[in-house]
Amino acid sequence: MAAMLEIGERPRLRKALRALAPFFFGASAALALAPFYLLPLFAVAFSALILRLDRRAKEARPVRGAFVDGWLFGFGYFLVGVYWMAFSFFVQAETFAWMAPFAMLGMPAFLAFFYAGACAVSVLMWRRGWARIFLFAAILCAFEYARGHILTGLPWNLPGQVLAGSAVGAQGAAYVGVYGLSVIVVLLAAAPAARVTEATNWRSFAHGALVSVIGIAVLFALGAVRLSLPEVERENPPLLRIVQPNIPQREKIDPALRVRNFHRLLDLSKGGLPTDRIVYVIWPENAMPILNEELGALSQIEEALPPNAVLLAGGVRRARDTLGDMRYYNSIFVAPQTPEGRRVIDAYDKHHLVPFGEYLPLQGLLRAVGLAQLAPYDDGFSAGPGPRVMTAGGPSFSPLICYEAIFPGAIHPQDQRPEWLLAVTNDAWFGDTSGPRQHLDQARLRSIETGLPMARSANTGVSALIDAKGRMRARAKLYTRARIDGPLPATAAPTLYTRLGDNVYLAMTLLLLGLATLLRRKI
Repeated sequence: MAAMLEIGERPRLRKALRALAPFFFGASAALALAPFYLLPLFAVAFSALILRLDRRAKEARPVRGAFVDGWLFGFGYFLVGVYWMAFSFFVQAETFAWMAPFAMLGMPAFLAFFYAGACAVSVLMWRRGWARIFLFAAILCAFEYARGHILTGLPWNLPGQVLAGSAVGAQGAAYVGVYGLSVIVVLLAAAPAARVTEATNWRSFAHGALVSVIGIAVLFALGAVRLSLPEVERENPPLLRIVQPNIPQREKIDPALRVRNFHRLLDLSKGGLPTDRIVYVIWPENAMPILNEELGALSQIEEALPPNAVLLAGGVRRARDTLGDMRYYNSIFVAPQTPEGRRVIDAYDKHHLVPFGEYLPLQGLLRAVGLAQLAPYDDGFSAGPGPRVMTAGGPSFSPLICYEAIFPGAIHPQDQRPEWLLAVTNDAWFGDTSGPRQHLDQARLRSIETGLPMARSANTGVSALIDAKGRMRARAKLYTRARIDGPLPATAAPTLYTRLGDNVYLAMTLLLLGLATLLRRKI
């Protein structure tokens, strides 16, 4: 009897595994992202998805099956890719830990619908051979573009990000941006399946795989050529001191440790600074809340830093609105030495806030069911007016706070180009996970896209000095107390992406749809 039951169970187990196969494809694709960078798995996963859609296209109800397969693929991809978001809920576990499972499963489940929609739409127009590869790449990346913009957008772990583990592989972003790079990556990842059908043999797969290998080799070769081109160094550049205090998040938000945390920042900031040129001392996100009201803290900073040093510090700013209500802003303070002493003379307010982290969408409704944002203020943070270009006695810069650095094309005002990018963040919320590494890769892409160097200060995870072509001039290790000293790298000429933005990506998408139409043999 036991043997008969075992025989009966095996077919059901095989059937279940076949049904769930797209989930495992998606999960393996996420291993091509930081910190693993297993690029071949991306090609295996997307080629397998194409072959799965081939079978769905022949079914009586192809759209439903393709939708389910796409959702399973996306759920696996995002579950492995953004699992670390749940870690933030354990910092204040007594209040928020119950929300962690919902975040860990709910966010991937929601994001997976973009892959589900892409697969369902693709299978409606499914073709044979290369036509379906062109079609799928165009439609999937259109849905990825929508993911980056709908409901404030979350363009995290776009396919193009798999190449951001090195500057040489990511240089294409200077021409086509990360969305255009995603089109190329999906094309190359799906290419091994281009000529594969039920009647073909392994040689068909090998031909497509060869296209993938050659395509990646060309991307890296072009990247190497671009990196080898001569550059004009900045004359008498400002010195940057990037501070990473590495304060555990639980200690960072403890009011009893506020003074100790301030002195850690101060100790890392002082000493060994030149006095013959401008110096920017950069503190991470929310390093010193309400700094503009802390005259005692400003006096200590004045004693620690030379007069030529300008402090650029993340903090919280508060101000009353026109109705007299107190508003709080996640800000960057500009605090130079003035005739009246060290003072905050300007501030940038973060405009792209994190849902649930910094504000609560549909606040009245969600509070009624017990939800709250992680920000320590009743109404969360208020949003600033938008991107800015600022000056502080030297080259102009655009400030970015944490989440804002993940949005291509929204780094600085369209009609103004700064000379460098200032990014402050605090990834201590997410532990020693893939999240902080993925965040750093996106910072690299922003520098490559804009041709602007970036100084990135993190409480931890990961501070870095990045040049205009995405090379790491220096970086601090995750979960170490450190500081980085270095001259501000030169600004590169405006890139093609700077001039044309996502119009390049749009043209690529239309070209692929045109090619798929020309090769219109139905499957």
